[in-house]
Amino acid sequence: RKPSEIMRIFVTAFIGLVFGFFIGVSFPTLSITKLNLPSGLLPSIDLSYIEGKYTGRQAWSFMNSSNRRSSPHVQLSNDTSKIWVPSNPRGAERLPPGIVEAESDFYLRRLWGKPSEDLTSKPNYLVTFTVGYDQKSNIDAAVKKFSGNFTILLFHYDGRTTEWDEFEWSKRAIHVSARKQTKWWYAKRFLHPDIVAPYDYIFIWDEDLGVEHFNAEEYIKLVRKHGLEISQPGLEPNKGLTWQMTKRRGDREVHKVTEEKPGWCSDPHLPPCAAFVEIMAPVFSRDAWRCVWHLIQNDLVHGWGLDFALRRCVEPAHEKIGVVDSQWIVHQGVPSLGNQGESQTGKAPWQGVRERCRKEWTMFQSRLAIAESAYYKSIGADISNSTAH
Repeated sequence: RKPSEIMRIFVTAFIGLVFGFFIGVSFPTLSITKLNLPSGLLPSIDLSYIEGKYTGRQAWSFMNSSNRRSSPHVQLSNDTSKIWVPSNPRGAERLPPGIVEAESDFYLRRLWGKPSEDLTSKPNYLVTFTVGYDQKSNIDAAVKKFSGNFTILLFHYDGRTTEWDEFEWSKRAIHVSARKQTKWWYAKRFLHPDIVAPYDYIFIWDEDLGVEHFNAEEYIKLVRKHGLEISQPGLEPNKGLTWQMTKRRGDREVHKVTEEKPGWCSDPHLPPCAAFVEIMAPVFSRDAWRCVWHLIQNDLVHGWGLDFALRRCVEPAHEKIGVVDSQWIVHQGVPSLGNQGESQTGKAPWQGVRERCRKEWTMFQSRLAIAESAYYKSIGADISNSTAH
């Protein structure tokens, strides 16, 4: 080749080497935290720490090997990169408090548009009914007694949900279906206090209640007026009465005490003479429900005995638990849920259900007594002579 061509190749190679040298020297000073890479390509680690410990090819080698590790945890020397907030809800301690949404609601939201524009109103109260489709007419009448300020929630024990869309209000209601379950089974699983937190009062009602003489908004006004945390409407005196406490008085708005059969009340401030409502149509304030929800047993589904224990969730119970007389209902006594049982040993389905109800009452009383005794023993208290429990 000509000498001029050889010289040109030599000069080009020399310039390339010099340029490559300067690039190699300057590369470690680049900040990998400033590289615009998708977050999914990088592990959840402190890149500033990596830059302080590794440079250039070493840093990239470290990150790639971290991605290949099966363990999700990376040991860091910089503790400020870790979050641990004990006051967060259990399980969320690693999250920054500002992102934690500990409470929710039953408000229906759209699948489009701005989230801030989803809700035109937010109901202040919640009413739930545990229902079968055979009682549709009764539930339709009951729901119409509750204004638009109530969220309607139906628990379906017969698995039939779509048929309810014949009612316009049903299209706005929440429907939960699980076959052959009771309202306390549903309540324990779907009415967690953090879910119903937006509601001032929660109605947990049966399906066989006559509501001709009941208005929900007026009921709420009386509950607030008399400071009731746990309440129920009065029951028509001639039908469905079990306890004198729940019998409607015709001469007052609310009553909180009553007289029972001789020997039934060891203390005039204790159930069933005071601090007592039944489980067919209870109404709870937000704060009272937060306690009652924990009192409900996971495996005892009928709720028998629960009404005698509600007093433990408010103080003083004989003043904050009562019956609203001027807004009253009729217990129709329809054995619809009882008929969801199974016939065994020649007994009718409802008989087996009733037997379990009685067993659960005994089991609940026993559990509560044992738990109470264990607590007082743990703090060294002697309650043998006490009538407070």
